[in-house]
Amino acid sequence: MLLGEPPTREEGDALLQLLPIIGASPTSTASLIVVTGVLAPLLEETVFRGFLLTSLSKWMPTPAAIFLSSSAFAIAHLTPGEFPQLFALGVLLGFTYSQTRNLLTPMLVHSVWNSGVIILLTFLRLQGYNIRELI
Repeated sequence: MLLGEPPTREEGDALLQLLPIIGASPTSTASLIVVTGVLAPLLEETVFRGFLLTSLSKWMPTPAAIFLSSSAFAIAHLTPGEFPQLFALGVLLGFTYSQTRNLLTPMLVHSVWNSGVIILLTFLRLQGYNIRELI
């Protein structure tokens, strides 16, 4: 990236694995939105904010707990090239949870993020773009 070359995605990247079904049919798109926009935020926010962040906050200052839980969130996605974006999302989610103490808030933000990606990529695919080249 520093040399002007765009980073390449790893073959194990979850988004690359989903590309064949994004926008392939209304059923596949709806299923992806349910899984990534409902189930993933429900599970991940329960684990990373509801359990990990809450537990860490008992032993350290909240900013440090947000930093550590955001790092764990980004690492758990197993996409090293996406670490900065996932870490930033984790910080946002941790901050929203620490401010509201309501797990529904980061779940909603997470859901909008994930669903937005699927909807945008579906739209681009239906417009004829090769989304593999775009990401």
